[in-house]
Amino acid sequence: MKQILNTLYVQTQGSYLHLDHDTLKLEIEKETKLQVPLHHLGSIVAFGNVMFSPYLIHRCAEDGRSLVWLSEYGNFKARLSGKTTGNVLLRHVQHQAIDRAETALPVAQNLVAGKLQNARSVLMRAAREADCESDRILLSDSAKVHADAIESTKSVLDIEKLRGIEGNAAKSYFASFSSMVRTNRPAFTFTVRSRRPPKDPINALLSFTYTLLVGECVAACEGVGLDPQMAFLHAMRPGRPSLALDLMEELRAPLADRLVLTLINRSQIQPDDFVERAGGAIYLKDDARKAFLTAYQKRKQEEVPHTVVGSKVPLGLIPHIQARLLARHLRGDVSSYQPFIQR
Repeated sequence: MKQILNTLYVQTQGSYLHLDHDTLKLEIEKETKLQVPLHHLGSIVAFGNVMFSPYLIHRCAEDGRSLVWLSEYGNFKARLSGKTTGNVLLRHVQHQAIDRAETALPVAQNLVAGKLQNARSVLMRAAREADCESDRILLSDSAKVHADAIESTKSVLDIEKLRGIEGNAAKSYFASFSSMVRTNRPAFTFTVRSRRPPKDPINALLSFTYTLLVGECVAACEGVGLDPQMAFLHAMRPGRPSLALDLMEELRAPLADRLVLTLINRSQIQPDDFVERAGGAIYLKDDARKAFLTAYQKRKQEEVPHTVVGSKVPLGLIPHIQARLLARHLRGDVSSYQPFIQR
């Protein structure tokens, strides 16, 4: 099974990273602050003004190591893509499958069903832990919306209706999101999903986590030889990693949303950990972002049962497992794509 390697997050502005033989060195004002064997790293994520030596960039491309550039506040800018890997025949089959409704729709149905089931589990857990009856009712009602939506996905006949079912459930999910916040609720009130830019602390946390997660789903697609831009559920647009967004749907609730809620409800993220920028954009402060990234890495190491694999696996490996399951289905090794369902 694929091993989870460490991700190095570099936030200090003006940092310079380079290689000394097979050791990565991080310098700040020409003083070495960190040394780590390169083979321990699966990816490097740089925030803002972080510089890389050309040889380090070449080496990452050669090794297939992910290198991601984000803005100082966590907005995606670019990702290093080395030479194309994987079996060209798999990509050919993928492109053919997407063009045929009889093969594309069942995959999209299972992707949506997986997302809905995982979101429903988060809602039901929150309803059991709710402190007041009004929260419990709202969360239970939203869980019922998701249960009905799961049933509706089984008989849907086209992708647009499927997207409508998913969108309606997502609207219900986010409408009840504030009821899952039990600490500092006035400061962490959630009204509507806002992305570019995030307009409140909850949206800032969700957007940041989704940015990290989609990068890992892109790497998972490329790792098995799938085309990350050719999707079954999300509409395809130039430069958009639509298949990675497909795979991310199943992990939004169990990995990203639950992490955000846990950090808030345990007071590990506080209302004063955010800063407002021009245009009303809300972002995490540097120290809070470091704490968040540490928690995110720890969350990825948590082991959860995987029904298809038949054993417990780290959450961070789920994108790679699901990409491999999708590839097996497209090759005809298994009859259907089975989504990840957290029990």
